[in-house]
Formats: sequence, C-alpha cells, structure tokens
Amino acid sequence: MKRRLLGIAVALAAVICGLAVHLGAADTAASDIAGDALYVVAVWGGLVALFPRASSWLIGAIVVAWSVGVELFQLTGLPVAWAGEWPPIVLVFGTVFDARDLLVYAVTGLVLAVTDAAVRRAVGWRRAGVSAAA
Repeated sequence: MKRRLLGIAVALAAVICGLAVHLGAADTAASDIAGDALYVVAVWGGLVALFPRASSWLIGAIVVAWSVGVELFQLTGLPVAWAGEWPPIVLVFGTVFDARDLLVYAVTGLVLAVTDAAVRRAVGWRRAGVSAAA
C-alpha cells in the first residue's frame, strides 16, 4: 500500500511541477528538458500506483517504451493536429518530434529505475510486493 501511495504522490507532484513549467517557464531548451523529465516521472508514478508489485526495471522499461512511442507518434502529425482542436492534448502527446527528447526519456527512466530499486532494497520492499512490515 505504501508503494501505491508513493506512486500517486510522485505522479501528482510531477504533474503539478510539469504544469508550472509548461505554463510559467520561458520556452527554452532547459524548460523543454525539464518538461520531458517530469513527463517520464509522472508516467512512472502512475505505473507504480497501478502496479505496485511490478519490478523497478519492468516499470522503468515500460515508462521509456511509452515515452519513446509517444515521441515517435508525433512523426505522424496527429498530435499537432489534435492540439489545434483541443490544446490540453499537448500535455499528453506533445506536438512535434525532437530527437533530444529520446535521450531525456532514456536517462530519466534509467535514473528512476535505479533509484526505485535502491529505495526498495533499502526499505526492505520485496520485488514481488511490499513485505508485511511495510
């Protein structure tokens, strides 16, 4: 249960921070990278909330695969067209492909997986779930 709550808290914090970056920061490379990293963190938190017993590495791999898939989907032109109809969709699908984003997704996903695995080991959460003491 604690892991599920952690996932929810992380996802909510990432969404709030991501919205702050999206709405309040100047459109720069740094804000783009921050937004991409926060997107990965939000997806990670959502997956942990949904699947708290999944391994850190599996969740990390799914997060990176999802993020890369969304970035590649931008090559179709559909996200930018949808954004013209309903602007908030850019928060989920972005608009245009940027190869740099792929690196940000991979690095952020790896950092999250390593950190998650280390925290789970440190607090005694088993890979298959949370111990009865947790």
